[in-house]
Amino acid sequence: MNLPIEYPRTPQTPVSHLPFSPAVRYGDLIFVSGQASVDRTGKIISGTFEEEFRRSMENLIQVLHDAGSDLSHVLSTRNYLRDPAHGAEYQRLYAEYFKHPYPARTTISMCLPPSLHYEIECVAVRIA
Repeated sequence: MNLPIEYPRTPQTPVSHLPFSPAVRYGDLIFVSGQASVDRTGKIISGTFEEEFRRSMENLIQVLHDAGSDLSHVLSTRNYLRDPAHGAEYQRLYAEYFKHPYPARTTISMCLPPSLHYEIECVAVRIA
């Protein structure tokens, strides 16, 4: 089967100044690029770990919505923490957004630039 590759986007989709698409959809699969603590124009918004985590998640929710999905249809996530000292806070916040049964997950730490505390990417299934 040769399905078209789509790049779903609306005016509300967070943008980046870097060369990547916020999401790519192939059939019912949606691949979401890393979402960080940025505003709608792509400007990094610094804050506490929790503030950056929540902004990243809100950006993820928007990108998923624009691509026809939501958090309950996420299959897997990759999470990036700048500082492993935020591990317990990360676990608590993650459980606010994702419910049992949880998506498959990978978490990597000590890998982000000093301007970011957190970033998340995912693979989801289209529902709309």
